[in-house]
Amino acid sequence: MSINRGTHSRTARSGFTLVELVMFIVIVSIAVIGVLMVMNMTTKNSADPQLRKQALSIAEALLEEVSLARFTFCDPADPNAETADNATECATTPEGVGPEAGNTRPFDNVNDYVSAYGVAQAIVISDVNGAAIPNLNVYASTITITPQAFNGISATDSLLITINVNYGADTVRLDGYRTRYAPNLMP
Repeated sequence: MSINRGTHSRTARSGFTLVELVMFIVIVSIAVIGVLMVMNMTTKNSADPQLRKQALSIAEALLEEVSLARFTFCDPADPNAETADNATECATTPEGVGPEAGNTRPFDNVNDYVSAYGVAQAIVISDVNGAAIPNLNVYASTITITPQAFNGISATDSLLITINVNYGADTVRLDGYRTRYAPNLMP
């Protein structure tokens, strides 16, 4: 019986070389880092739909508040407010742009929400009593009202209302029209 100590078959060797092991660790590490970065980004941005939905709700509420205000020729306190067909028929106070002295939100006329047409103005996000709502300080809102013709209605009788609600780097914008369809209608 002879033992051949000088030859080793290739199948007898097993295992990895140090270079192969280091390369395996590097490749797996890169893959794990990539997966963790995707998970981190997903987790970080998972609240964005909630922020967008909340910003949309704020914009809808503000647009509804403004569009439900009257659009009359005279201030609602004017004695001729129910009968005036134009601003010259007002007894004392034709409705102008900007709130009258002592007037607070919700305003009695669409024009009271801005100080000038076509200029964006900040509008406070508040509850029905005018108090700030907790945890909504991440949102900022503006309103712009512009006279604009709409579907055959002249610009003097139609207003484009634009509400922007900003949160972080994103903005939700809603546009709506308010027409003078019943200028003398007083509740």
